[in-house]
Amino acid sequence: MAIRKDPNGKPHISQVSPAAAIAGGEFQIRGRGFSKAAARPRVTFGEIEAPVIIGSDSFIITRVPENASVGELVIRNGAQASTAWTCEIGIQIADGVHPVANPAVDAEGNIFTTFSGSRGQKTPVSIYKVDLNYTLKPFLSDVMNATALAFDREGLLHISSRYEGVIYQVTPAGQMSVYVEGMGVATGIAFDAEENLYVGDRQGTIFKISRSRQIYVFATLEPSIAAYHLTFGADRHLYVTGPTTSSFDAIYRIAPGGEVEVFYRGLGRPQGMAFDAENRLYVAASLGGRRGIVRFGEDRKPELFLSGPNVAGLAFTPSRSIVIATNGALYRMDAGIEGKPLP
Repeated sequence: MAIRKDPNGKPHISQVSPAAAIAGGEFQIRGRGFSKAAARPRVTFGEIEAPVIIGSDSFIITRVPENASVGELVIRNGAQASTAWTCEIGIQIADGVHPVANPAVDAEGNIFTTFSGSRGQKTPVSIYKVDLNYTLKPFLSDVMNATALAFDREGLLHISSRYEGVIYQVTPAGQMSVYVEGMGVATGIAFDAEENLYVGDRQGTIFKISRSRQIYVFATLEPSIAAYHLTFGADRHLYVTGPTTSSFDAIYRIAPGGEVEVFYRGLGRPQGMAFDAENRLYVAASLGGRRGIVRFGEDRKPELFLSGPNVAGLAFTPSRSIVIATNGALYRMDAGIEGKPLP
């Protein structure tokens, strides 16, 4: 079927996928009139030109440049320019960090993230705090390989150390104590509605720790080469990812009684997860070879929500922004989406 041309030769954008990206992420653009004669199409975000990976008259893949901050996407085919298409672009708010799981956000909107380091590496700072002015400050030291973060209802931060097998509890003032130990290669952590803490030992065990700190084996799973990542849905089920060497990994859904089912299989290297207030699940993963954040609705069908490289996790803020953690930086995107409240 022939593609209808604009009689004025103006490029026309009909679809952009996904709706959001961070630096290094890619948008797929469909439409018509993108090229003229032998001229290669040009893509800009505001005043910033973006590299074109694939360019034809009706289809473009473009990569978001590092310095892009405005999501007004325009295509030029020479003298003519398309109408601007509004995309969501995540803005970098911190670098020099090393998250390997979700960041954590307190009730005021302060963001906490790790400098996890390689196994056995003692880093000068274990946990950083990004305040409401997006100033990055050291918050805590002396946690070897800090991995996952989770707040309880009282505002106490909990931190897993995959090197020590210890979960630490930290006050807002930075006073740290051991909450529980002997958790194997402790990675993901999450609280349920009764304030029981769940800990993922990536060797194959999900532990449940009661408020009185009694320890139970809650479920067993296939071991992970990297980590387990945990979150609770509104259905009171625990959702778990654990990347393996497969490019066809699963999200597991575990009932309150410990029964395990596969929620979805077919993601590449799924990592950190979070639910929004509408019970949609967001997962740092790749879908069909495209890396970023994948979103699931009630029908369990995945869609690429955000494109970006090296995404390890995400978190929602009280201001309805999303914080995206890559393996070296944090980004903020004003998505207007409310996160699921604490259990």
